[in-house]
Amino acid sequence: MTPRWIWAEDYEAMSLAGAERAFSAIRRRLRERRPMLLGLATGNTMLRFYECLATVLNQSELDLSCLRTVNLDEYVGADGRWIPEGHPLSYRGYMQKHFFGRLDPRLKMDRGNIHFPDPERPAAIDEWIRDVGGLDFQLLGIGFNGHIGFNEPMGEATISAEAFAKLPSRVVGLEALTIETNARLTAGGDRSGVPRRAATLGMGTILAAREIVLLACFPQQRDPLRRVWGGRVTPELPASYLTGHADATIICADDQVRLRDEVQASQVARDSLAATGREAP
Repeated sequence: MTPRWIWAEDYEAMSLAGAERAFSAIRRRLRERRPMLLGLATGNTMLRFYECLATVLNQSELDLSCLRTVNLDEYVGADGRWIPEGHPLSYRGYMQKHFFGRLDPRLKMDRGNIHFPDPERPAAIDEWIRDVGGLDFQLLGIGFNGHIGFNEPMGEATISAEAFAKLPSRVVGLEALTIETNARLTAGGDRSGVPRRAATLGMGTILAAREIVLLACFPQQRDPLRRVWGGRVTPELPASYLTGHADATIICADDQVRLRDEVQASQVARDSLAATGREAP
């Protein structure tokens, strides 16, 4: 199995395409009068996505009282608890500002249905997600080092591919590249302002989602995405695990990622080899 690749013209088109997929999943589930568990992500990639999704939800006038959400992660302070929601890097604060606060109150989105992994009881979120029937839709970004959530790369000498795929939700230390990237993109370049730990959903819970959509819009994501396309699943590239997912879509803003021509040429070569009964190297 390989993910579907969608080549959006630019950031705006990527955001709209992602929002349309999320909205379709929400509308389908809620119109069937079934609860929906929506997995959400944060970061600069998602800013316009949330604006678009809030707009279409407000226009739809769907009843969101049965919509439950769980975010991938939240930073952890020195006291072992979430950083305060008022902290400039808090993902709880981010979600309220960029998504939940934009929803029309008439949609009946219940704040009690908004969830984040708890650093004091990280395994509890996995149990809760299983109890409510699993994630129906999971939104992802991709780190410049290939991480998803805050599941950072691990060496193959440290953990097997199978064990990495089953990692539970937990508190993790962040890699230097992640801290540097988040400092540049969200903390004005101040590395000291970026917490060193975070609570993250585990790979097992993420990969069990029925549908996964990953958005990418930075040139620095080109290399990890190229490796995802290569198809080798490895804990050294967490996003490579989407290769084995039954319903995964990767939407790229190709004016920035600039990988479409390379992937399409590679696909032609693969198809040609398949027609002759040979395998790609």
